[in-house]
Amino acid sequence: MGSKKKGQIYIGTSGWHYKHWVGRFYPEATKPKDYLTYYLKYFRTVELNNPFYRLPNSQTFEKWKNAVPTDFIFSVKASRFITHKKKLKDSTESLHNFLNNVNSLGHTLGPILFQLPPGWEYNEERLSDFLHALPPSYRYTFEFRNTTWHNDNAYSLLKAHKCAFCIYELEYHISPIISTTDFIYIRLHGPGTKYAGSYSLKSLETWAARCMQWQSERKDVYLYFDNDQLGYAAFNAISMIE
Repeated sequence: MGSKKKGQIYIGTSGWHYKHWVGRFYPEATKPKDYLTYYLKYFRTVELNNPFYRLPNSQTFEKWKNAVPTDFIFSVKASRFITHKKKLKDSTESLHNFLNNVNSLGHTLGPILFQLPPGWEYNEERLSDFLHALPPSYRYTFEFRNTTWHNDNAYSLLKAHKCAFCIYELEYHISPIISTTDFIYIRLHGPGTKYAGSYSLKSLETWAARCMQWQSERKDVYLYFDNDQLGYAAFNAISMIE
C-alpha cells in the first residue's frame, strides 16, 4: 500500500473535520461537507483520527477514497479497542474487523498507526505476539507514549517486522528520532502543551531538513501536524511543504 516510487514526502494534518477551523483555515461559512474539498487544495495526505474512537464502516472508507485524487494517501489510526482496551492482547478478531474496513481505501491507504496508552509500560511478549499477528501486506507504525518502550529490544522487534517507530513531539517531549524500516512516520502534537501552539519557522526548517535527509536515503516520510488549536496544524503543514 502507499506510494510506488521510493522517497516520497507526505505532509498533512491529523484529521480535517474541525469546526473551529472555519474562519481560520477554512473560509467563513464553509459547510462541514465542503471541508475535505478545501483541504485537498493544499494537501495530498491526511491522518484519519476518528477510527481510533469509532470504526467507520467499509462504505465510509470507500466514500473517502472516491472523494480524493488517485495519488492521495490516508494514514489510519487504529481502534483504541485494540491498543487501549485490549493492550494488543487477544486482538485477532478486532484486528481482522479493522483491516477489513480500512481495506476499502484501496490504493489510497497508507500506514496504519497504533498509538499505545501513556500509562502502559513496556511489554515485550505482548508486542512480539502482536507483531507476529499482523498481515505483512500493510505498513504499520507504533507510537509509544510511555518512555519505557523507547529501548533497543523494542526497536529490534520493529525492525524485524518492518514496522516504523513513530517519532513524535508532545508536551515539551520529543521521542527518540530513529528509523526502523523503509519509511518514517512523524506526529507533531504541538511545540508546547498538547495539541496547541504554532511551530516556529526555525523548528519547521529543522524538521524539513530531517525529511530531506530521509528522502535522500529513499525512505518515504509521512508527517502529520496535530496542533489543531486555531488551525495551527494546517498553517504549519503548508509552511513545511513550502
